[in-house]
Amino acid sequence: MTTRQQTHRNNRKGASAEAAPVQPISMYQSRAKTYPREIKGFYQRLRTIMVFVLLGLFYLLPWVPWNGRQAVLFDLPARQFHILGLTFWPQDFIYLTLLLVICALGLFFVTAVVGRVWCGYACPQTVWTEVFLWVESKIEGDRMHRIKLDRGPWNADKIWRKTTKHTIWVLLGLWTGFTFVGFFTPITDLGARFLTLDVGGWELFWTLFYGFATWGNAGFLRENVCLYMCPYARFQSAMFDRDTYTVSYDPNRGEPRGPRKRSTDPRSVGLGDCIDCTMCVQVCPTGIDIREGLQYECINCGACADACDTVMDRMNYPRGLIRYTSENALEGKRSSLLRPRVLIYAALLVVLASAFVLGIGLRNPLRMDILPDRNALYRVVDDTHVANVYTIKLMNMSQEPRLYRVEVEGNNAYSVDTDPERVRVAPGEVRNLPARVVVDSRDVQGGGHDIVLRAYSVDGQVSVSETTRFHMPINR
Repeated sequence: MTTRQQTHRNNRKGASAEAAPVQPISMYQSRAKTYPREIKGFYQRLRTIMVFVLLGLFYLLPWVPWNGRQAVLFDLPARQFHILGLTFWPQDFIYLTLLLVICALGLFFVTAVVGRVWCGYACPQTVWTEVFLWVESKIEGDRMHRIKLDRGPWNADKIWRKTTKHTIWVLLGLWTGFTFVGFFTPITDLGARFLTLDVGGWELFWTLFYGFATWGNAGFLRENVCLYMCPYARFQSAMFDRDTYTVSYDPNRGEPRGPRKRSTDPRSVGLGDCIDCTMCVQVCPTGIDIREGLQYECINCGACADACDTVMDRMNYPRGLIRYTSENALEGKRSSLLRPRVLIYAALLVVLASAFVLGIGLRNPLRMDILPDRNALYRVVDDTHVANVYTIKLMNMSQEPRLYRVEVEGNNAYSVDTDPERVRVAPGEVRNLPARVVVDSRDVQGGGHDIVLRAYSVDGQVSVSETTRFHMPINR
């Protein structure tokens, strides 16, 4: 087409545009349903393994016994959090805070290195969606059959398949809600009360709530949670750089794309390795085209890489047209894994993880609080002795009952009397122990003094010391 012809054509388009009425633009466009195609490959096998591991841990852990109780139980009424052989109390909130910081840094570290692999392999939304998609494919068929079924009229076959699918989805959702509540209420007792219809109102509510959320998110919302609801997809770019490994399409090798026969040499017809089969789009759980470059919708699951490798094998081309690689590597530049951002994240993770493990290992299973008598600062026993009265709270955070005693540490001038002299505290129990500390006023000066009370187990395994104030008359 000549320049004059092009100009004339553009003028005609402009005239038509001026004559045409202005059409209102809708600010909302409904999203078409995504029908991911099933594909096999290395990354999909890895995702399947992760589904079995994560769902196995979620569904089985509440049923695992540990020292006569549930292995993992967050007992909110008793304010005790049992995790395997450890019991945490509200006073141990620092460990939860540290654990959350470690998880956040771990996510930042992994994202800086290999992008959104959390989303593609371990996110609960992804894991349950994979299970629901598997159920859907077994009942409604492969991708083309599902599309045809949804677009077809309602008949007996469609009603039967949809009813069966949703029945299984609802049962999976209810079992998920029941299991989730079982982390906060002993699950065997909860199951027995469900069977006898003697379950509490809040337990029933949360079971139904999380069951409905699982059914809705994994069955209907699916990728829309990743695209519109998850904040991680929005701020992930702040953790990426040109050396981050993400699932990427190699345009230098694939373009220009186009169909051809298997026996055709693509270079002889001026084509790249991409045959434009759109398999990478069909298998994508979020429905994007990876060939358009890095997009926030990509969850780095590797499905497109497996699909493309399968096509490359059929065409006798080298694998890796779509692969995990960095932006620098795609451009032929040097790509580095050990860079300042990654090293800083790794160093912080090592320090915090070490502090967490050390803190757990050195955590004292005995807690003591000292409450002075509010009615009188001191009592004069006789001409030479003064007494202070305290209430000592002993908390046994170990997994076995212990027998404790209390003494004044570091000063033989003081003596302490408790009632009883030795107190037995059960696991997880808090006992109030009245105590009276007496001192000879001739051995110390008048006024107030700091003393250290020490509580220790009779077997000598644990002890704890706390400082408190001992009051005396000033003239003594």
